[in-house]
Amino acid sequence: MYVCLCKGVTDKDIEQAAEQGCRSLRELKNNFGLGSQCGRCTGHAREVLDAATQSAARSSVQYVNPVVEVQPPPNFDVEVCYT
Repeated sequence: MYVCLCKGVTDKDIEQAAEQGCRSLRELKNNFGLGSQCGRCTGHAREVLDAATQSAARSSVQYVNPVVEVQPPPNFDVEVCYT
């Protein structure tokens, strides 16, 4: 769906920018020229960006396996001979 008709920016464009690290409306304005004509798109663009940013944050959470590999303790009773 088009978010900015003046510049031809879609919600997919904004979502893709969020995946690439865009986190502010100012960055969207710099990258796409969003809001530079009539300005009606900025409110909806912010909503789309916020939703995409939250979605990207949730998908980047990595779950850590709680199983820890246990190493046997060193055997200090062994004599070592270096020759």
